[in-house]
Amino acid sequence: MATAPEPVGPETLAEIFSRLSAANPEPRAELEFQNPFTLLVAVVLSAQATDRSVNLATAPLFAIADTPEAMLALGEERVRDFIRTIGLFNTKAKNVIALSRILVEQHGGAVPRRREDLEVLPGVGTKTASVVRNVAFGEETIAVDTHIFRVSNRIPLVVAATTDKVQAGLEALVPAPYRLNAHHWLILFGRYVCKARKPACYQCPIADLCRFPAKTPAP
Repeated sequence: MATAPEPVGPETLAEIFSRLSAANPEPRAELEFQNPFTLLVAVVLSAQATDRSVNLATAPLFAIADTPEAMLALGEERVRDFIRTIGLFNTKAKNVIALSRILVEQHGGAVPRRREDLEVLPGVGTKTASVVRNVAFGEETIAVDTHIFRVSNRIPLVVAATTDKVQAGLEALVPAPYRLNAHHWLILFGRYVCKARKPACYQCPIADLCRFPAKTPAP
């Protein structure tokens, strides 16, 4: 079996993010939301679902329930009706109501900023908590999903067997000027360029810096 390439060094890492930044100076999440609560709900709903499908379902939902109090008043059955087109909608409806109740009863209706408080909410794990902390509160977290996990191990930026280890490695290594937006750049890069089955290496802005040996040739 071929040995995996060594991760790129600090100078190359900085150049990679410099190019991603130049190509997209103000990256934004593709999930649509109005406030920290709707962001939290949208990220919970996005598990094993596309951002587009979540946005289609949440537009009418958030129009009438954009606070945990309003979501509780709506109730699980009606929430389920709104999100029926999203995978695992039964479990997700239960989680949305349950986390809304906790926010009202324990946090005065506000979304907490601390990772520990977020991760105990139903349907919220490390990735969801990191997204909320980054997007809603400007924390320099790097939420690692399947796209970022693949990109990190492929270039490679950080070589690790779990998403938690990739996150820890990236947060330790990504230069400070790029850390806030690194999550957005990497997920968009993985979604549209460094794709799983057939990466568009011939269109990649960092192809000369990437050590992935099986680059896709131009069509």
